[in-house]
Amino acid sequence: MPNIRVASKSRRSCDGYVFGSLAEKERYQQLKLIEQSGEIHNLTVHPSYLLQESFYLTNGKKVLPIKYVADFSYWEHGRIIVEEVKGFETDVWKIKKKMFLNRYPNCGLRIIKI
Repeated sequence: MPNIRVASKSRRSCDGYVFGSLAEKERYQQLKLIEQSGEIHNLTVHPSYLLQESFYLTNGKKVLPIKYVADFSYWEHGRIIVEEVKGFETDVWKIKKKMFLNRYPNCGLRIIKI
């Protein structure tokens, strides 16, 4: 298993948010400046999107909903942009990305590769 260093929570924290990586924290700081300049507005950190509702199996057992928690969302030129900071794309991310694009076709999905 590769040795992956993860920055401590205090290094990944800013304005009360804990980010998944230093790159995500840095992107947040960039987006705050862009918002202050007026290019974007309504910056939201870790917005949640429903991808599939919960449902019940024939035996009565409830299957929980599938949700996607993005890194950021904001309004840009009259359109919602959902942004994800990614080092690499996992199989789970690839599936959630397809589900998101299908369910929210009017949102722009922007992937910031690091």
